[in-house]
Parts: sequence; structure tokens; C-alpha cells
Amino acid sequence: MVHQFHIPVLGLGYSIDTPLKVARYGISSVVSIVDDELTERMREYHAKLNQLPFKKIGKEEEDFRCRRIIAYLNLLNDLVTDQFEQLKKQEFIPGNDICRYFELLPEGSKLKSGYELMMEYPEGEQKQIFQQLLRNAMVKGAIDVNIMSKVDKLNFDKHGTYLGDENTDALSALRGFVGSTLNSSVILSAGMNPRLYGYIESFPNFLPNAAANMRKQIILKVSDFRSAFIQAKFLAKKGIWVSEFRVESGLNCGGHAFATDGFLLGPILEDFKQNRQSMLDVLYELYSTALVSKGIFLTELPKQKVTVQGGIGTAGENEFLLTHYQLDATGWGSPFLLVPEVTNVDEGTLNQLANAQASDFYLSNSSPLGVLFNSFRQSTAERQRLDRIQAGKPGSPCTKKYLCTNTEFTKEPICTASSKYQKMKIKQLKGMEVDPLEFQERFDKITEKLCLCEGLCTSAYLKTDLIKPKESRAVAVCPGPNLSFFNQVYSLDEMVKHIYGSLNLLEKVKRPHLFINELNLYIDYLQKEVQLQLQDINDKKKKYLGNFKEQLLRGVNYYKTLFTDLSKPEMCINDLLAAEIRLRATSI
Repeated sequence: MVHQFHIPVLGLGYSIDTPLKVARYGISSVVSIVDDELTERMREYHAKLNQLPFKKIGKEEEDFRCRRIIAYLNLLNDLVTDQFEQLKKQEFIPGNDICRYFELLPEGSKLKSGYELMMEYPEGEQKQIFQQLLRNAMVKGAIDVNIMSKVDKLNFDKHGTYLGDENTDALSALRGFVGSTLNSSVILSAGMNPRLYGYIESFPNFLPNAAANMRKQIILKVSDFRSAFIQAKFLAKKGIWVSEFRVESGLNCGGHAFATDGFLLGPILEDFKQNRQSMLDVLYELYSTALVSKGIFLTELPKQKVTVQGGIGTAGENEFLLTHYQLDATGWGSPFLLVPEVTNVDEGTLNQLANAQASDFYLSNSSPLGVLFNSFRQSTAERQRLDRIQAGKPGSPCTKKYLCTNTEFTKEPICTASSKYQKMKIKQLKGMEVDPLEFQERFDKITEKLCLCEGLCTSAYLKTDLIKPKESRAVAVCPGPNLSFFNQVYSLDEMVKHIYGSLNLLEKVKRPHLFINELNLYIDYLQKEVQLQLQDINDKKKKYLGNFKEQLLRGVNYYKTLFTDLSKPEMCINDLLAAEIRLRATSI
């Protein structure tokens, strides 16, 4: 790993081919493999773009979802490998991609320092030898994949016969990753799925050799230390090692937001810092015992990284997180939505995001999964949702069915964003005797749900000109609130320089520290929850909200101590005290 950051998964389509744009420069990124229709269409697009043969894998074919994912990941791997090998053959001439590779590296990197020294060498044999050493030290960025563990739809054949546990969406996606030629990681997010976690054990590629190296690795995206430890122990007992804990802010992130019970990012990272070694010892004991039963005896301790992502906005924050919490890397997601050469954002959405105000980014209940979702008020998908309600036709056509979980009115699960569900739910509501105000509140909750399966792919189809004549052109986008501080379109070089501190893209922008931003998001969340519970408060809910507030106050006290160690503590302390006043004024 030559870079100190990675690009996390961004929706479905936004980072679907990001490795083709950054991996040759040593930058790792994450591809979603939730949508096999998307991977199939992007495979056709990139095969034709690179004049490679393409044979369609139809839905009528056996195990088509798994095979589509394998085929797409293999294509990505082949194309990135070819890009990288071609880059390494280039001459070290300013402007060439091989020079860009080294110039994008962080200051202080031994590889970058070596490159800069080599460029000052006089022409001759010594310089040629030096250049070859640099080429040999180059590594490409990883092509990692993401599976939302609980997006695991059951699948049936045309006769309605269940196809078995191994053919649920999450398990077939995992099988696709395992069957690919990638030597990389699968990021498991959105909580624990015992069926999926148990399935991992059946694949030898996740098992180590004696030197503790694995062809396929597991990364857990987590929001707190306790859940991370529980999940890792479950896997370790099966002989599966967690190679990285990817800590993500509960609310200051893009996509789905999983509000912790008042646990803030700073205290969570402190937990990992203080307990990392003891956790490693426990996990290794469980892991090595399980491996012995499989006939594997380790001679090396496997590596285990801890990284963080969600809301990081400046080089100072980036460096502080790495050094103070002894982390291995950081993740930068939403800001890359404003980097057209990295992500698939159509021109209209790109302009909207670049010119957005802070109020345009908000937490909604629009996800059919029933989980909070970071939304963008100006999106064309949101406009389409409102237009459909106005026309008396709320809801969306449901063609992909990835988020079908509701069986309130049907035997087979359907999606709560679908017009089918919303029509039945509104009919039920009309049959109730409720006053107009309550009717409107319930109606708004029903119709707030948005089709994400289509909307999160549309931007990629628009940018690559793959949109079909009858397909919706409405774009759903799910940036984190941190994006509101970035207000123009950037190049890859500019964003990377910003991350490493040689360029400040937010120089004239007033922006609180990332910990303060997250704290205020949690206070907003708590106040909203209190308002929602006023009508139907009970002892259990009151206790939960009280504990939530107390946990936030403990976080505030932690930050009071922490911020005194910063170079300009008054800038953070003043913001912290203002947030504390707001928090203490929140009545439970």
C-alpha cells in the first residue's frame, strides 16, 4: 500500500469502475457488487471500449448473478493489470503517467523521495538502474468489493421454488468475488448476517498459508468497537481472519447512516487504540485454534489494520487521525463525487452538487431498508418522487427487486418504495379514521420511500451513454453532509494534493472540525427523535433517549481533553462548548 487513503464504495454506480481510473496510480477503491445488471452492462461497455469480445450472460442462465459478477471483476482486474504494466514501461518524462504515479504520493514517502532524487540524476547507467528499482517498487491499487450483508434477497425460479440459501443475493455475490481472479478484499457492511458469515468458511481462498497470507481477505465496516469485536470473534472461530476494521462515522458519512447509541467517532477510535492489541491477542488465539483443526499451522501473525472514514475534510484532520489514533489509512468518499475523472456523476448532478448549500444535504427515511439515508434535496430522483405524488401516482416501478423485504400485503416480499406497496398502504390508511394532520403525516412517511436500485445507477448510465429509451433518467445520489464544504469540480491531482496537504481546497471555507460536525449531527438526530417520541413516550423510550444524551455528554468531555492537545485548541473548544449548550438544553 503506497497511499494513506482509499476511496470507499459510492452508491451503486458512482464507483462501479473507479479502479479503472485510479488503481494504476496505486490508489485502492471499492466497487459495489449488489447489482449484477449494472455489472453486466458496465462489462459490455468496457469490453467494447477496449475492443474486447463480449458474450452476454442472460438471466435465464444458471447462476447468472454469480457469473456476471465474476466476469465483470475479472475484466476489471485484466484491464487494471494491463494499464499498470503499460504505465511501468513508460519513460520518466514529465507529463507521463509514470511520473504522475510518483507525484501523487504523499510527501515524505520513501518512494516519492526516491523518485525526486532519481529525476535529479544525470543521464546514464546509474539513472537507468535507479529507474528500474523504482519500477520494481511500484504497486497497483486494490480492487476491493462491497457487499451489504443484510441486502440478501431470497431467490426463486419461475415456478416459485426457492433456489436455496447459496443463491440468495449476498451469498451469490460473495461466490462471485471468490470465483474472480482478484487478490483483494470484500468489505462486509451494514451489520452481521450469520448465513453469509457462515458461508465464508466454505471457501479455501480465505484461509492463509503458513506465512499468514490469504488470496481473499475480509474487511468489516463497523461503527463501534464492541460490534467489531463480536463479528470478528464469530469469524475467527471459523478460521476466518478480519484483515481490516474500517471504522465509519455513524451519521457523518454517505449512503445509509447507522446512528450509534450516542457513541461519537473520537471515543470509538480511542477504544480501538487502547484495546487493539488485546483484541488482536484474543482473535489470534481463536483463529489459530480453528486453523489447527483444519490442518493449518501458522508461523506468522496475520496483519490487521484499522482505518477510518466519514466526514474527513482537511489534510490536518487526516494527519491527526493517522498519528493520534495510530491508524493505517483513511477513507475519502463523498468529495470524490466532485472529481469527474474518478466517479460516474452525470453533468447535471455534478453541477448541482458543486453549487449545493448545506441545507441540501439531509438525513431521510427514503431508504426501503428502513435505515436512515443521506439524501440530496436537489436530486432529480427526489423531484420525480414529488411529481408522482402530485400526479396521484406515488411510488416507483419495481424492476430489480433488490430491496424487497415487506410482506405486509403479499406472500412474496415487495419493496416499500414500489407503487404496488404504496397504493395498498395508502388504501389501508384511507380506511382508518384519523384526523387530517395525522393522515398527512402517515401519508408522507409512506411516500417518502425512494427507489434506490434504479436511481443509484442512473448517473453511471447517463455518463456512459448507456441509458435505455424507456429507462428513468432520475438520479438518486447519497453524499455525506461533509460534501457541502466542497463547492467546485476538482481534478484527481487537486483532490489528492488536498488530502496530503500540499494544496488546500477549503482555504476560504469556514468549517468546524470533523468531530464537531459529527457531534452536531448527533444532537440534531437526538432532538428530532425527542420530537418524534413526544406523542408516544414511554419509560423504555425515555431511558433510551436519556442514555443516548449521556453518551454524547461523555463524548463532549472526551473532546474537551483531546482538543487541548491540538495546536489551536480555542478554535475547537469554542465550537464544542456551543454544541454542549445545545445538547444540555435538549430535554428528555
